[in-house]
Amino acid sequence: MYFVTATRMALTEHARNRLALWLVALYLPIWLTLSYLMIPAQRVRYVLRAPGETLWAQGNELSQISGALNAVTQIVGFMMFSVTFNTSAFDRRLALAGYPRTYLVTAKTCVLITLSALISGYATTAMTLFWHQQRPAVLALSIFLAAITYGALGVLLGTLVRGELEGMFLILMISIADVGLQNPIANHAADNGYIRVLPIYGAMQAATAGGFSTTTPLTHLALQLTWFAALTALGLIVFHRNTRDRSPRPGDAPDTLTEHSLPAA
Repeated sequence: MYFVTATRMALTEHARNRLALWLVALYLPIWLTLSYLMIPAQRVRYVLRAPGETLWAQGNELSQISGALNAVTQIVGFMMFSVTFNTSAFDRRLALAGYPRTYLVTAKTCVLITLSALISGYATTAMTLFWHQQRPAVLALSIFLAAITYGALGVLLGTLVRGELEGMFLILMISIADVGLQNPIANHAADNGYIRVLPIYGAMQAATAGGFSTTTPLTHLALQLTWFAALTALGLIVFHRNTRDRSPRPGDAPDTLTEHSLPAA
């Protein structure tokens, strides 16, 4: 019952975010279409480190992959940040009133995974309308892992920043820099070794392999999953710090958990 209620509350908050829904419905397919039609089809060099090979891929197809990663990470990151930021005070009150924090966290995680799967599948399906990918399932999985990574980042920022504008700006700029530096069309040094420290380096490598190679880049998929786990762990630590349960600690005064200790709305 706790889990169902927490999930329903999370879904309700996402449903209220009309801007995010419009971004998924319109911005994502329009952006993917423009990426394919307006970028020259001239072949560009891309170093695929998973199998240790160099690809020569059409520029518009490769740009569509990076465009999909850019759009999906921004949208999912924005959605999770917005919900976390707007409900943080309410979550603290729920935890203070005795609502199990485990169910709150589990519900948010399940909603993140579900939304990321739907949006990633939608983006991959749209891309298949333009060109043939070697392994669409690997491409979809890569975009999904990038989405949940930025979703976890959005949750973390939602518990840390003080203003909504700051959080959205951070997600936007981190995603643009992250993807842009890995796109060989925008950055001719995209095979630089320092690129490996970027948050969705693993997803970019795996997605490119899914589009143009028959290799399954397990190492890079695992790397992206590690980024998600690390950001999720940080978010859990901050959430645990910002919330308390109702159980009095030894030595607490009887009135410690009264209405005066409720956080300000």
